[in-house]
Amino acid sequence: MTDRYASFVQSAAGRALVKRLGLPDPPRLRRHHPGDPLLPGPALLGPATGGRLTEPISRILTNAGVELADPVAGIDAAAGTPQRYGALLFDATGITDSTGLRQLYDFFHPQARAVLPSGRVIVLGTPPPECGSPREATAQRALEGLVRSIGKEFGRGTTAQLVYVTRAENGTRTSLESTLRFLLSGRSAYVSGQVIRVGAGTASAPADWNRPLDGQVVLVTGAARGIGAALAKVLARDGAQVVALDIPAAGDALAAVANDIGGTAVQLDLTAPDAPTRLADHLAGRHGRVDVVVHNAGITRDKTLGRMDADRWDQVIDVNLSSQERINDVLLERELIPTGGRIVSVSSIAGIAGNRGQTNYATSKAGVIGLVESLAPALRERGISVNAVAPGFIETRLTARIPLVVREAGRRMNSLAQGGLPVDVAETIGWLAWPASGAVSGNVVRVCGQSLLGA
Repeated sequence: MTDRYASFVQSAAGRALVKRLGLPDPPRLRRHHPGDPLLPGPALLGPATGGRLTEPISRILTNAGVELADPVAGIDAAAGTPQRYGALLFDATGITDSTGLRQLYDFFHPQARAVLPSGRVIVLGTPPPECGSPREATAQRALEGLVRSIGKEFGRGTTAQLVYVTRAENGTRTSLESTLRFLLSGRSAYVSGQVIRVGAGTASAPADWNRPLDGQVVLVTGAARGIGAALAKVLARDGAQVVALDIPAAGDALAAVANDIGGTAVQLDLTAPDAPTRLADHLAGRHGRVDVVVHNAGITRDKTLGRMDADRWDQVIDVNLSSQERINDVLLERELIPTGGRIVSVSSIAGIAGNRGQTNYATSKAGVIGLVESLAPALRERGISVNAVAPGFIETRLTARIPLVVREAGRRMNSLAQGGLPVDVAETIGWLAWPASGAVSGNVVRVCGQSLLGA
């Protein structure tokens, strides 16, 4: 689906009209292409006094080929002009009370206009529950307000994120590197204003960061079209052997997706009583395991609650939520998901904010968040991570059916003033699926351009 307004804004006439009338100004986002550098310019790294992550972050950035700018010079020596940055990173773990928050102002205030288009802002802190005093926990919680405001202020495609890193990990490369690489790169183009928690977990760096899923067997449900098809393509690009699953009625489209990426197709109705067993038998017989399970299959049956028949309710809950539980139960019971495995579920911003006419859908997607939050601690000892992504307005055939005025509102009511693409959801799921992302578990990451709706 084409966003004609965003295309018009990129023209000379469109730029003039936007400036004159103060209309929404969707920036051209920097998305990932294999071989791209992580950033379009150097990174500036700032430490709070006593920060524990500055040195590990510096090593990670250097290892990733990112140029670290001199925090004192502030001048591009070659051009003789003020330095522009591809990213601003601040280690806020040393802030132990509210007076220390002034260090955030001192770092970001002079650089607010120095970030390149589609730049990145990342603040790293300590999870408030792990803080040594109420004052420290208060100061660390305050970081969320800073990051979300920066995401709305800096503009031009700049995104801002807060990463809480457990004290137990202290930012070792295996725990933090995958998250920094994702957030700095074009893979995170439509992710902004998020709080990501990096804890203890099984993580291993890939031999080649351009193929972070090499050798992994990945199951994608609902893979015939839309986000599922984009998922299959991105995961295969990153080295995965993809098992693409969808209902028999979508068989032709599913086969086309599987053939295009060199994967395999499985036609299966996930609501059938024997579906979990049949799927487990297929994975065991064909691959012996499944390293990553991506629960993407989902449906909508929209009606206001007072007009909704029971079948609409039951179908949505069964496909979007209950089928995930049944499949997880069988795969985990038969130990087909090995140590280091990943489960990633697709939720929705509707599960966070609710949506008129979608009580069934919002209930199912909020349930997906509950599934992730309850499974994460239970599977930690087995070295299996569980996360969810919650897409906002994504340009698909489903959103194309939305009435024009509502569709335009959905596109513009976020910090990036545009809808996301299926590939944006796929890239985020890809990061959570990486073997290097095992320290990221129990997270719900919104892919919504920092929507103005919801938490």
